[in-house]
Amino acid sequence: MTDYFDLSRRRFLRTTAVAGAAVFAVPLLGRRAVPGAIASEAAAADSEARLFVALQPDGTVEITCHRSEMGQHARTAVAQIVADELEADWDRITIAQALGDKRYGDQNTDGSRSIRFNLERLRLVGATVRRMLRDAAAERWGVEPGSCRAEQHRVYHDASGRSLDYGELVEAVAGREPPTDVTPKDRKDWRYIGKGKAIVDMQDIVSGRATFAADVRLPGTLVAMIARPPVVLADVASVDDSAAREVPGVVDVIRMPSLTENPVDFNPLGGVAVLAEHTWAAQLGRDKLDISWTDSPNASYDSASFRGRLETACRESGDVHRSKGDVEAALAEAGDERRHSAEYYVPHLAQAPMEPPSATARFEDGVMEVWAATQNPQADQSLIAGLLDLPPEKVKVHVTLLGGAFGRKSKPDFSAEAAWLAYKSGRPVRVQWQREDDIRHGFFHTVSAQRLEAALDDGGRLTALRHRSTFPTINATFEAGAEVPGFETDLGLSDAPLAIPHIQAETGRAPAQVRTGWMRSVANIYHVFALQSFLAEMAHKAGRDHRDFLLEAIGPDRVIDFEAEGSKFDNYGADFDEYPFDTGRLKHVLRRATDMAGWGRELPARSGLGLAVHRSFLTYVATVVEVAVAEDGSLRIPGTWVAVDAGTVVNRDSVRNQMEGASVFSLSYALHSAITVKDGAVEQGNFDDYPVARMPEAPASISVEVVDSDAPPAGVGEPGTPPFAPALCNAIFAATGKRIRELPIGEQLRA
Repeated sequence: MTDYFDLSRRRFLRTTAVAGAAVFAVPLLGRRAVPGAIASEAAAADSEARLFVALQPDGTVEITCHRSEMGQHARTAVAQIVADELEADWDRITIAQALGDKRYGDQNTDGSRSIRFNLERLRLVGATVRRMLRDAAAERWGVEPGSCRAEQHRVYHDASGRSLDYGELVEAVAGREPPTDVTPKDRKDWRYIGKGKAIVDMQDIVSGRATFAADVRLPGTLVAMIARPPVVLADVASVDDSAAREVPGVVDVIRMPSLTENPVDFNPLGGVAVLAEHTWAAQLGRDKLDISWTDSPNASYDSASFRGRLETACRESGDVHRSKGDVEAALAEAGDERRHSAEYYVPHLAQAPMEPPSATARFEDGVMEVWAATQNPQADQSLIAGLLDLPPEKVKVHVTLLGGAFGRKSKPDFSAEAAWLAYKSGRPVRVQWQREDDIRHGFFHTVSAQRLEAALDDGGRLTALRHRSTFPTINATFEAGAEVPGFETDLGLSDAPLAIPHIQAETGRAPAQVRTGWMRSVANIYHVFALQSFLAEMAHKAGRDHRDFLLEAIGPDRVIDFEAEGSKFDNYGADFDEYPFDTGRLKHVLRRATDMAGWGRELPARSGLGLAVHRSFLTYVATVVEVAVAEDGSLRIPGTWVAVDAGTVVNRDSVRNQMEGASVFSLSYALHSAITVKDGAVEQGNFDDYPVARMPEAPASISVEVVDSDAPPAGVGEPGTPPFAPALCNAIFAATGKRIRELPIGEQLRA
């Protein structure tokens, strides 16, 4: 193979999307400072106005987004917030992506916190620059600043009829000290915040002009593909790379740093990298490596037998995270006729973003520069600095667009791989993961087993609940041998919003034997699947309507005092005074979703409605799913209805989009997805054996209602995920009488 034509996915789109035109796209390789602008690079560390906003000489406002864009529309939302308070003309703004830099504060785009952490902060940024422009115009005119106003890219002095465009004030504000007594707009005056707005990157994405990590091309870049150990903590015992080096285009073969001890943290797994002039040669070369691997302490891990260990642990007393009343006595007093128990199981899952991990690195003049599809550029910076013994300020991390992430790309092992290889080879290197690499060598969503027991009173009301959950904790990624869960207990276990006299939440202990990490909505996935499925079972045992039973179990409208109810729930790190757990809001979304779906309406045979409701990431979401199950077990979803109360929202369209996407994401793991492990190695490798939902399987319609609220902003990217799977399984029971207590559903409907 001597000829190579690099027709990338992006290049293909660019050459096919624009008929009759030759379009050339410049990769996003950094930010250009404009003379005369309020430039972010030259900003003082204590000036957030200058850090986030650059006013160009022609009046264009460049707004810097310090969070990663991975389909959740963070760049659009940040622009809406700043532009609204700045009173900028929407058609005269541009968006720049921030480097990893501690001056921006927290840049980790996970936990559904981008708006929650930054709405007020960014409003103040925009209002500060608006004030600076107003004051500069007043000074030029020799009038009182209070007699001037800024509106839609101009400053007006109504008394004299004079006005100035923002572009005419650039020089006047460039050296002006930002004021400290700024007041943002009243909510009633918002122009962009709270409205739907077109996604700022959409045209670039659909036309192929957008830059994702795999699109970055630096002069002289080598492509690297890495043969990683099949079992975590295994190492290279021996390697014969002679055949790989004979592949045309292969330039070098380099051993990666070994990872043979816990904790694994975010470190690269190790292995052997093949560096080549192009992707195909790197792939062929890697396939020709002859590697023997050392033994690993995880080589005995078998997920099928491990399930039994988890289930056994759930039948025994565990560490208590919430205790109110006397659950044991209440269960014993209820007797078999008013007591019920069930066990649930959710396997390992992979985030499987559509774009596998990729990063490009260049080491030049003592500076390591990286372009990566990362959710957390400061984590990349820290890991790379430690790996290469460089000062953090000598590591620059550029954030490209992310083609999906779901938590995977907040772990920067792939960026560190690229940096290591660029450092060792002396040339720019792009590390490209393939789908098989992503499925087999990721940070997996943990496996879990749960057991729930509950009791009813003589009137069919829930009086007692014990929820036991056992799973390998994410803490093991950062702490060798950790088996005691941490924050996971707050995600659907210790925060059950039930007004019942007896409740207890417990966890068992289990070791982690694959790399474990967070995935969209994290432990809410398995805890809410079990709890909301089980409450539907209790409603059925009581002979009650599921919605009525659930509303009664949640109890009167109130703010829950979890500490008084024996819970260690930490409220996603938020202050309870600012973000109280309000059961009135929870019940409202439940009523709205069921009303939207026509709860209680007559349905055809083998059709059913199921519901689930949950508060996660401080947002209240209820989902109703309608299913139709054929005699052969095939499943259709005629409709899904979602009601969401996320407090103050910036872009209503994006909230709807996130609820729709979360529903389909949840459908994938509910129907199909399971990572299984044999002899320590993941058995799946691509979408043939780790399927995602296809279009014919998706709901025929997804209706979303965003509740109007002036409460503080809460999360949006993750809260739509947890309720869908239990609502789906509850609908299946309503249609067929078959209980689904383990995921994926797979062939259970045909059994």
